[in-house]
Amino acid sequence: MRLLRLLPLACALVASLAPLTAKTLIHAGSLIDGRADTPQKTVTLVIDGDRITAITPGYTAPAAGDTVIELKNATVTPGWIDCHVHLDQQNSATSYAERGTLNPGDFALRAAYYGRKTLLAGFTTVRVLGDNTGSSIALRKAIAAGQIDGPRIITAGKSIATTGGHADLTNGLSRELMRDPGPLEGVINGADEARKAVRQRYKEGSDCIKITATGGVLSLAVNGQNPQFTPEELRAIIETAHEYGLKVAAHAHGTEGMKRAVEAGVDSVEHGTYMTDEVIALMKQHGTYYVPTIYAGRFVADKAKIDGYFPAVVRPKAAAIGPLIQATFQHAYESGVKIAFGTDMGVGPHGDNAREFLYMTEAGMPPMVAFKSATIEAAKLLGVEKDTGTLEPGKFADLVALPGDPLADMTLVLTPSFVMKAGIVYKKL
Repeated sequence: MRLLRLLPLACALVASLAPLTAKTLIHAGSLIDGRADTPQKTVTLVIDGDRITAITPGYTAPAAGDTVIELKNATVTPGWIDCHVHLDQQNSATSYAERGTLNPGDFALRAAYYGRKTLLAGFTTVRVLGDNTGSSIALRKAIAAGQIDGPRIITAGKSIATTGGHADLTNGLSRELMRDPGPLEGVINGADEARKAVRQRYKEGSDCIKITATGGVLSLAVNGQNPQFTPEELRAIIETAHEYGLKVAAHAHGTEGMKRAVEAGVDSVEHGTYMTDEVIALMKQHGTYYVPTIYAGRFVADKAKIDGYFPAVVRPKAAAIGPLIQATFQHAYESGVKIAFGTDMGVGPHGDNAREFLYMTEAGMPPMVAFKSATIEAAKLLGVEKDTGTLEPGKFADLVALPGDPLADMTLVLTPSFVMKAGIVYKKL
């Protein structure tokens, strides 16, 4: 009995002798946490390993062994999330010719290079909506293993199209090279092939599904707006994906294709150029997110003015569709559609993703709402809000710091002074 009475004392003595875990303290002059409508001032974020353990008022003094990062003159935000990127490509006047010369290793190495640029630009999580030869799946694994620096990746792998559709990569090739791709290559016709294509993406390790519900701008096909899936095909894809726990993103420019995708239960509409009030009402009814990609629209519209930059079949689509996306965004925002940040980067140059913030605020979205679109709203769309998207205890220590007040000067997003992902500092000026 006497030994039992001494046991708590012995345990306390052992605990007092155990080494304390060193923590990282970030002294933030201003903190946008991703939830509140106004910043917190003069706070300390306490980070243990890869997670935030506390956010306290004032500048907490460090204990022995703690690391202090002084960001007293900066605004700290959650790490940003880009919901629409293509990491293994970057558009140029030679892009179409390169498709016939690059190998899987080339795409993978490009993805690694552009992924690091994206991380250093402040984007700690991205959703890859279409890649070549599984490059983003390989990159996701390498980043998660700590072998390569890059953002946290959620990927669709190969996009799903119909024959001749926007993501049928054999468009424009000679008849000999064109072949007849099927579900293995992400090209389907009919509900059964639609289900098989989803299951194939799941088998390959995709985290979500991307469909090209309408024609597109950069594909070597005439129509950029026509619906490209039947309602039955859409239902088969979306029902199967949801059964496997995969969300579905729909590339869509034309009205009818958008309408069919939303009615079938798609989780997000990308681009949405010819979005009508009917489509907006359906999106609000179904809770569908809109990912605007204003950057991509403006980029292709500018490049369409340059002779020879785009193939002849692409140029008129870029000139017609590109300039409309920012106005569509403005109307969708004013109408109350849920919006998550996305750029379609890979169309434009990687690392310039934050310019989308400027275009969003230019179109009338308040700066704080724009930040939420790239943090908590994006995290909700991707289904990762339990781990990231806000700064609060228990979340990953994904942080971006800006040298001043971005709510007063949004151009500061172009020059982040500090980037941390999961407690590791990747950029500190």
